[in-house]
Amino acid sequence: MFATTFFRIVEMKRLVCILFSAWVCCGAGSVALAQDAKSLGEVLIGHWPLVKDAKDVSGNGRDAMGNGVVWRDGSEQEGDRAAAVFDGRGAALEVAAHAELKLGCGDFSVAAWVWADEASDDVPGDILSQYDPATRRGFHLSVKTNTGVTFNQANFRQLQFGIDNDRISNWRDCGQPGKNSLLAFGLVAHKGRLFAGTCEPGEGDTGRVYQYSHGQEWLDLGSPAPSNAITAMTAFNGELYVGTGKYRVAGSSLAESSNTNLGGRVFRYDGTRADGTSTWTDCGQLPNAEAVSGMVVFQGRLYAGSLYKPAGYFRYEGDQQPGDQKWCDIGVPDGKRVEALAIFNGHLYASSYDCGHVYRFDGQTWADLGQLGDSAINTQTYSFAVYEGRLYAGTWRSGKVYRLEESLEAKKNPSPPAPLPARPGRGEKDHAPRVEWRDVGQLGEELEVMGMLVHNGRLMAGTLPLAEVYQFEGGRHANGGERWKRLTQLDTTPDVKYRRAWTMAEYQGQLFCSTLPSGKVHACEVGKLATWDYEFPTGWHHVAAVKSEGKLLLFVDGVLKSSSTDFEVKDFDLSNDQPLRIGSGPNDFFHGRLRDVRLYRRALSQAEVGAFVP
Repeated sequence: MFATTFFRIVEMKRLVCILFSAWVCCGAGSVALAQDAKSLGEVLIGHWPLVKDAKDVSGNGRDAMGNGVVWRDGSEQEGDRAAAVFDGRGAALEVAAHAELKLGCGDFSVAAWVWADEASDDVPGDILSQYDPATRRGFHLSVKTNTGVTFNQANFRQLQFGIDNDRISNWRDCGQPGKNSLLAFGLVAHKGRLFAGTCEPGEGDTGRVYQYSHGQEWLDLGSPAPSNAITAMTAFNGELYVGTGKYRVAGSSLAESSNTNLGGRVFRYDGTRADGTSTWTDCGQLPNAEAVSGMVVFQGRLYAGSLYKPAGYFRYEGDQQPGDQKWCDIGVPDGKRVEALAIFNGHLYASSYDCGHVYRFDGQTWADLGQLGDSAINTQTYSFAVYEGRLYAGTWRSGKVYRLEESLEAKKNPSPPAPLPARPGRGEKDHAPRVEWRDVGQLGEELEVMGMLVHNGRLMAGTLPLAEVYQFEGGRHANGGERWKRLTQLDTTPDVKYRRAWTMAEYQGQLFCSTLPSGKVHACEVGKLATWDYEFPTGWHHVAAVKSEGKLLLFVDGVLKSSSTDFEVKDFDLSNDQPLRIGSGPNDFFHGRLRDVRLYRRALSQAEVGAFVP
C-alpha cells in the first residue's frame, strides 16, 4: 500500500512539473504538451516500481512473476535505493502475455531506472524485452557487451533499443580501411566511433588503425609499431588499446608477408594532434610473443594472449611497472594457446588453436570444459557469443557451432572439473567435464566459424572458406533440429583458397563485418536499432526508449543520446504472443539493479522524459 501511494504521489508531482513547463512556454506546442501530460495515465500499460515486490501499480493488474530476484532495501548510503537485484544468471520477471501488450505498429515508450553492475565478469544483459525469436518480431532494451568476437572486445557496456519484424537490409560496401590492407583484424565501437585495425603485409607497409568516417571513407590514425598487423583491440578504462603482431599470411593460403618485423606489443591510443598525427603510449611487450591474440577486460583487469607458440596468457599490470614487467604471465591451461576470450557468468572463457576444447578461467586457475564434437575433426575453437542467456562457441574444421548446456543451479554455483595446471607441459590432461556441448548445426558447408555476435535479437556468424554470413534459425525448421540460414557472401575475390568473414561489431544501429582477402568492411541493418556507442556509466541512471512514428529514440538521464534511421511504420508490426520480460531477453539475463519500470502506449516527449529525472 505504501509503495503504491508513494509512486502515485511521484506521478502527480511529475505531471505538475510537465504542466508547469507547458505554462511557462508559449504557443500551441505548450497546450499540446499539457494535453499529453493529462493523458499519460490513460496510456500507461504497466508500472512496476520493483520495491519489495513485482506488483503493477498502474491499476491494470499486470503483476510480474518470476524467481531469483532479490529485493534490496534502500539505505542512507549515497546512491543506494530500493530496487530489484538481478544476478545475470537466471533471475528474471515476466508479465503474462495479454492483448494489451500487443504493440502492433503503434508508438510506445519504455522508462526505467537502471544500475548496470560495474563488474566486468559478465555480459550486462537485457533490461526489458518482448521478443519472439521464432517470428523475429518484437523489441528489446539492453546493455550490450560483445566479447570473444575472434580476438576483439567489439562493444563494451553500450545501450541499445531495437525492434524487428523479420526484416534485414542488403549489405553495403563500407570500403577498405587502408588501400593495401588484407583484412581488418579488429572492429571496435568506442566513444561514439568505429575503429578498425588492419593487416597490411606488403613491403614497406605496417598494420594501422583507422576510424570510420562515412560511406566508404576511413580516416588513417597511424601505425604504432613496424609489424604488419594490428591483431587485437579492446576498450579498457575508457581508452582504446590495440595489440600488434606479425600475421603469418601463409596461414590463409596467401603469399607470405615481406614485412618480417615481429609484434607482441600493446599500445594505448591517446588521440590525434591538431596536425593530424596520432599519439600512442607503449604499454609493453607480451613476453616471447610475436603477435597478440585475444584481448578482453575481466574482473576490471586487461588480459591478452599470444597468437603463436610459445603459448602465453598475460595480465596487464599498468604503466607504472618497468618496461619488461608491464605484463604478468598468468599461465595457460595444459600448455595450450588461448585465443578468443569471452566473459560470461563470472568467468573468462577461452578458445584454443591447439585443440577443439574450451577452457574456463576464474581469475586464479583454469578448468578444461572438454572437447567440442569429434576431436578428429574439430581441432580448433574459434569464437564465442552469448545468446538467450547461454554461451555459444564456433569451431574449425566442422564449421559447427556448439552451445554450453548447464543447469540453472550450475550457472549460479559452477562446479567445474578439477583445475588444470596454469603452466605448459605439466599435470593431467582431458579432465572429464561436468558440462555438455550441444551441437546446434553446421553453417552451410563451411569449415570454420569466425566472428559471432547477437545483433538485434539474432545470433549471427561469419565463415571460412567462402566469407559467408549466417543467422541462427534455432528450431524454426518444420523438419526439426537447429539450423543456420545463409544470408550472403561478403568476399568474392577470385582464385584464392580461403576467404574469411573475420570479425564483427555493432555501430550506429548496424552490424559491421570485415573480410579477407579483399580487406573490405561491409554493413547491414537488421530490423531497426538505436545504439548509444559509449560505455554506459555506473551508478543509477534513468533510461527511456521511445518509438515515435518512424524513428527510435534513446534517452539517458533525460538527454537524447541516439536515434535510429527512419523507417516505414507499417513495416514493423511488433505484436507477438510472448510475455513481457523484465531482466531477460534475446541477449542475456540482466546483471544489475532495476526500479520504476514503465511501459506506455505512445511516444513520450523529451519534456516528459526529462521530468523523470530530478
